[in-house]
Amino acid sequence: MINFFVELNPVIQALFATIFTWLITLLGAALVFFFKSVNKNLMDGMLGFAAGIMIAASFFSLLSPAIDMAENLHMTIWLVTTLGFFFGGLFLFIGDKVFERLYENNKNSSSVKRVIMLVLSITLHNIPEGLAVGVAFGSIFYGLDGATLGSACVLALGIGLQNFPEGTAVSVPLRREGLSCKKAFFFGQLSGFVEPISGVIGALLVLKVRLILPFLLSFAAGAMIYVVIQELIPASQSNEKKDLMALFSLFGFAVMMVLDIALG
Repeated sequence: MINFFVELNPVIQALFATIFTWLITLLGAALVFFFKSVNKNLMDGMLGFAAGIMIAASFFSLLSPAIDMAENLHMTIWLVTTLGFFFGGLFLFIGDKVFERLYENNKNSSSVKRVIMLVLSITLHNIPEGLAVGVAFGSIFYGLDGATLGSACVLALGIGLQNFPEGTAVSVPLRREGLSCKKAFFFGQLSGFVEPISGVIGALLVLKVRLILPFLLSFAAGAMIYVVIQELIPASQSNEKKDLMALFSLFGFAVMMVLDIALG
């Protein structure tokens, strides 16, 4: 099975890897069939853990390889990685502002319309995650330093782990607002469905235009850090036990770091 995966085209590898990350989102969303609400301490701990994973993945699986690749391609390292990182965060910032404006204009509309807008907003955050996995697998094709099958798989695993609480964080609140279990589950998993699509696009872009590799990796890193700062950490720190939630974030970072160093 492992040999079969290794021999696949990088685009197909990216597709399988991002289908995996989407399936983890689906599993998280499926908790709505068993719980109408999830213990706040548990949910905040999961979000804190996910924040640590995302921070570690942003550096070890994205920024560090981007720096190595920019050096090998004889680019101005600090400029390419800084621009990519900044524009990744700016992309989500602009997207959030657009959806905030749309939500304000429609907050008196039907609950279904508000739910759709909520899912679209979360889906926007998942696009760079799928893109990151796709770029990671696509970059293996060139055999550049920092681009290995192990590191790409670890990145997919890390994003998958953080997708579990994300799926739950969407479906369970929707259930509390009155949606049926099936509808809440559908909208919860739907937020992660964009990852296989963006993953394939990321891999194809890399295979077509090698020079954009460092920028794309940095872009994905910036977008992921934006999600951590804007969404995951504030949500986990709303807990009364803020210090404990911070430990969960440290633990998530350590787990992802160990996986990346040991397998990457």
